Amino acid sequence: MTLKVVLFDFNGVIINDEKIHQQLVEEILIAENLRFNPRDYREVCLGRSDRACLTELLERRGRILSESSITQLMRRKAQAYQQQLESLKKLPIYSGLEDLIYQLRVVQVPMAIVSGALRSEVELVLERSNLGQHFSTIVSGDDIKVSKPEPDGYLLAVEKLNQQFPELRAQASDCLAIEDTPAGIEAAKRAGMQVVGVANTYPFQMMQRQANWAVDYLSQLDVEWVQQVYAQPTRQSLKEC
Repeated sequence: MTLKVVLFDFNGVIINDEKIHQQLVEEILIAENLRFNPRDYREVCLGRSDRACLTELLERRGRILSESSITQLMRRKAQAYQQQLESLKKLPIYSGLEDLIYQLRVVQVPMAIVSGALRSEVELVLERSNLGQHFSTIVSGDDIKVSKPEPDGYLLAVEKLNQQFPELRAQASDCLAIEDTPAGIEAAKRAGMQVVGVANTYPFQMMQRQANWAVDYLSQLDVEWVQQVYAQPTRQSLKEC
């Protein structure tokens, strides 16, 4: 087997923006005359799409909105998110990301993003950080109807990459996902992939229990070693190596 693709989550892996999202969700709930609970937010929203996050938070407070109403709230949040980023002189891109991208480019492993975030948000960050040219495809919350932990986003990413690179012939088992939340880890595993859990959002021990392999920082990922693991005739999971 060969490592053919590396798939990145976005929020919490590429950009450290969870505090911004939490603040914006809090503002939306307050505007709806509802109480915000940080514990609720972590339980419901981390690793999931805005639609899933807002829908469940509102339902827990007895507020059932139509799909169009949820979409309006999402648009309001997206506009506020863009304004927040525009006010920052430098985006909070995670340390070690650019070096990891460089390692993957050297060995010519295609990269993609699989996220529940809106495409406009992903593209805005990639454009401002000059990282967009490194990712062959993006699967965003606009592309799939269900949120992580459902595996649909990861499966769609593999399908898109195989269409883009017919010679790739990648299967889920050839892919490595990089995630920072339990929902994301479960989604990638259900798609049939191995997962590196990076302890940007949850403690290292939690990532270690749930992912095939865990690191504290992206800078600890050694692409050459990962390739060697995938090249083993009877490949073990990363956790077992």
